[in-house]
Amino acid sequence: LVLRREIYARRVAIHGDSHHDTIQAGTSLAISLNSLGLWEHGKRLARDQLLPVARRSLGADNDLTLEINLNLANALQEDSDHTHDDLVEAETIMQDVVRRRRRVFG
Repeated sequence: LVLRREIYARRVAIHGDSHHDTIQAGTSLAISLNSLGLWEHGKRLARDQLLPVARRSLGADNDLTLEINLNLANALQEDSDHTHDDLVEAETIMQDVVRRRRRVFG
């Protein structure tokens, strides 16, 4: 986890937050946070930092942007403290990702 944080921080410093490599490093960090059960940190990183930047720089239909969405949806539903609203949000995100992938990738 320390290494993933360091890699993400270095990518931000070198490339800025909107570079594909930076967003990929941030996605890896969010996945690691979620894998360790640090759901709030992973969700916050995805929702507040990665998704807005990915949508703006890569586009809403980009595969990496869609991956971040799916990771957020998974974190929302896997968090043992999830609420009904979290589950509804997760389902909405997943449906949107499926719709976009079908439209973009066939």
